[in-house]
Amino acid sequence: MSFSTCCGAFAAIILTAFVTAGCGETVIDDAKTEAAIEQNVEASVGSKVAAVECPSGVEVETGATFDCSVSLADGKEETAAMKILNEDADVELADLQPAK
Repeated sequence: MSFSTCCGAFAAIILTAFVTAGCGETVIDDAKTEAAIEQNVEASVGSKVAAVECPSGVEVETGATFDCSVSLADGKEETAAMKILNEDADVELADLQPAK
């Protein structure tokens, strides 16, 4: 089963993932976001995740999106579009598509 056919199962990824950086900026905690994506993908699809890579230093801005790369153990690559929901750094999976 591909991610794009079961994306509704992933909409449940909502987590608070923030860390305060030096200049008073609040940024998304990429490690927490990666762990949440991996756990949800493995539980929802039953496919083993080899790696998840999210960018570091993403500033918290309500409504902003950022992409994470998801590598499955079978070699398939997916792109997870994450959306920042609020200034508390709650994020959700907005879309999951095969990597281009």
